[in-house]
Amino acid sequence: MTSLKETLKNDMTAAMKAREELKKSTLRMALSAITNAEVAGTEAVELNDEQVIKVLQAEAKKRMESAEVYEQNGRADAAAQERAEAEVLMAYLPAAMSDDELGAIVAEEVATAAANGNTGMKAMGAVVKAVRERAGSSADGSKIADLVKAALA
Repeated sequence: MTSLKETLKNDMTAAMKAREELKKSTLRMALSAITNAEVAGTEAVELNDEQVIKVLQAEAKKRMESAEVYEQNGRADAAAQERAEAEVLMAYLPAAMSDDELGAIVAEEVATAAANGNTGMKAMGAVVKAVRERAGSSADGSKIADLVKAALA
């Protein structure tokens, strides 16, 4: 089984051969971000697939935030470019958990916290942590926090 990083490298090579500029430049940027993450810190490490997914999620989030800023400033062309790059990155990420599934997990964890005596906003940290463990990398952290906040309010 090939690692996600190897898949990215192979797809970048294929994009170069097919002269797909958007995909090539986006994958090159993603691989650069992965390499930067690997050499960050006191010693170089090889990232596993889960860590690579976190890097790709961060890069996709950056692209979406940049697109919003470009939209607000009247730069539709640059916003479209950023969104297109985000779409390329999203293809390598696991499918996002639906709001219904995430809501069910949040409800279960809020009930568990309430059974343990944690209620109100004091329980938010414990509930968010438990939901993140169960949802894994398929759910956005800000979405989890919003759902937990609404459930505890």
